[in-house]
Amino acid sequence: MKKPAQKSFTPEARGPLNGVRVVDLSRLVAGNILTLQLADFGAEVIKIEPPEGDTLRSWKVKGVETAWKVYSRNKKSVALDLRSDAGRAIVRELARSAAILVESFRPGVLEDMGLAPAALLEINPRLVVVRISGWGQDGRYRHKPGFGTLIEGYSGFASMNGFGDREPVLPPMYLADCMAALNGYGAVLVALREVEMNGGQGQVMDLPLFDPLYSMLGPQAANYKLTGEVKVRTGSRSTNAAPRNVYQTKDGHWVCLSASTQGMAERVLVKIGRPELVKDPRFSTNIERVKNGLELDRMIGEFVGARDLAENLRYFDEAGVTIGPVYDIAQITQDDYVLEREALIEIPDETMGELPTHPVVPRLSGTPGALKSAAPKIGEHNEALLKPLLGETEYDKLKQAGVIK
Repeated sequence: MKKPAQKSFTPEARGPLNGVRVVDLSRLVAGNILTLQLADFGAEVIKIEPPEGDTLRSWKVKGVETAWKVYSRNKKSVALDLRSDAGRAIVRELARSAAILVESFRPGVLEDMGLAPAALLEINPRLVVVRISGWGQDGRYRHKPGFGTLIEGYSGFASMNGFGDREPVLPPMYLADCMAALNGYGAVLVALREVEMNGGQGQVMDLPLFDPLYSMLGPQAANYKLTGEVKVRTGSRSTNAAPRNVYQTKDGHWVCLSASTQGMAERVLVKIGRPELVKDPRFSTNIERVKNGLELDRMIGEFVGARDLAENLRYFDEAGVTIGPVYDIAQITQDDYVLEREALIEIPDETMGELPTHPVVPRLSGTPGALKSAAPKIGEHNEALLKPLLGETEYDKLKQAGVIK
């Protein structure tokens, strides 16, 4: 069996964000992905966890915290009881030296804790406060739970996803959280640059899950204004270009094919043995190919279905047609491209021995990120971070009182 490249941790590595301290109060996915990106490029990310740990730790497979291990590498963990005044006071002290603070409580909770952005900015005027929620810090839905599933339905994504004769389909992974995390990651660096390069002040980022996912729908509102028509579910077919779909091979696998340019579409028609269709009014232009997409798919499907996966890939690749396999994770972990590019690596893990995961993404030639440490245990860095901050006597006192877990 093929094995991913084995990578070790380099604790002494210094990335381009070295010296940027991030206090992360978030839970579950969006905040953890956002701060993972910062940590991978050298920021000191301090996860403030409740005594029982971040909720992400409960997402286990065969008793292993796989989600936590993947999304919390390169971070430090401090376990505090934030229900206590002393616990919240420690957060305020950490915020004094931080560049970024990330939270994902329901709107109003941070204020109830005495950690309102205005109070934090008074302590540290250069602080960037990232507020992750489902629906935003204001408006009629600010009180609602911020689960990504609700946003994936409300944003219009699910209504477009799936097949027209079946129910709308939610994504099989945390899409809204991922989109918010990556949008937030870019925006927080914008805010950080304003502070560091232009002598600017810190600021507050209102980052609901809704806005980034809705923005990815692009021109749907404009299209609706022009046509008065709601985009229908078309499965893997596109309403913008044809052919574009998935097709089953003779040996039961699947390929995906896209021909969104005129030249590529004509090449597909020729290579499936139907060159006469290039001049056929039903298929000669993109608009007509979209209208006649079902018939086009039938012909391509018959051609692909008469050949196995390897034969299809070889034939179309040699013809310069944009086609590729539809892989599951079992196939991905054995794929030569994935392994040669080291898009999948293995890092040391005390539970699994080696943890398969993604590397630092994206790759920078001059200031690359690094793998510095495994995901921390709950409160692993309590003493190292808090004893210098509080002093030994106060640290021991708060530990004895259960404020520091």
